[in-house]
Amino acid sequence: MKKFIGFIVIAAIAVLGFVYPLPYYIMQPGGAYELSQFVEVENAKLDSEGTMSLMTVSMSKATPFTYAGAKLSSRKDLLPETQVRSPHESEDEYNLRQLKLMTDSQFNAKYVAFKKANKEYEIKYNGVYVVYVLEDGASDGILKPGDEVIGIDGKKIIRQTELIDYLAEKKSGDKVKLTIIRDEKEQTKSVTLKEIPGTKGKVGIGITFTENKSITTNPKVKIEADKIGGPSAGLMFTLEIIDQLTEGDLTKGYNVAGTGEMLESGEVGRIGGIDKKIIAADDGGIEIFFAPDDKITDEVKKLNPGIKTNYEIAVETAKKIDTKMKIVPVKTVDDALKYLDDLKQK
Repeated sequence: MKKFIGFIVIAAIAVLGFVYPLPYYIMQPGGAYELSQFVEVENAKLDSEGTMSLMTVSMSKATPFTYAGAKLSSRKDLLPETQVRSPHESEDEYNLRQLKLMTDSQFNAKYVAFKKANKEYEIKYNGVYVVYVLEDGASDGILKPGDEVIGIDGKKIIRQTELIDYLAEKKSGDKVKLTIIRDEKEQTKSVTLKEIPGTKGKVGIGITFTENKSITTNPKVKIEADKIGGPSAGLMFTLEIIDQLTEGDLTKGYNVAGTGEMLESGEVGRIGGIDKKIIAADDGGIEIFFAPDDKITDEVKKLNPGIKTNYEIAVETAKKIDTKMKIVPVKTVDDALKYLDDLKQK
């Protein structure tokens, strides 16, 4: 009997050790994935001798045993839950936000690529997409992340500025009727405006949102990367689309990868986990890696004295792992295109 009880105790400890969630995430190198498996431009000439790859990091919830393992590993970082998710944001809401960031990244990639290639495109705006509902805000318990707000008080909302301007004339206690789309069905929600938590008297509906938009292109572009979250593949999506849209081979026979958010302006935005992506790129045989050379303002430096640019972190990591991979700083997509254009054929 004692042996049986001992066995049960040990089994319970083992289960808890591997299953019980801790308020931490473990970040470690992911992989390098060729973009040709995710991006397809209609009637494209796929004649590249090299490859374009996006990079990923692996994020997992820590348990007691995996936490201990991460503490002993130089390839893994432990991140407090509050550093990964917004306050009061559930796991599902976090995943939804990451997928929306990826969708917006794909929009920007198509937009920038088609502008650079002088190809046809058309943008359609359709209100705003709810990213996060503030706790104790006006819409708490009424709206949900993923809702699409397409109207207010009978007025159609097409651009986000229209919603912002309309609410600017309102005061605390005013009621508005929002027309939303949830689960592909149109609904009406009544919201009483109140002060937005954390602001100095600013009144609103208590949500963070992004513009809800889509782009139609000629030729058509299909991007299938639903299982990859976040905006960090934006730069590489853009380069892959341009490579498929235009004559020639951007890669010049090299294995090319990189990271960075693609902004509508063509600038390359800062991302997280670049050190882990450098390690993953080296593991994956990447020869050229584009790293955001992001500008850090004096204000940000004051708040974070030790902060470094993505490029600086990438170079430090490359030296640490003694890789022969070339790290290339890019502020804009034009920087990456110029580097590839000047590159000699392998």
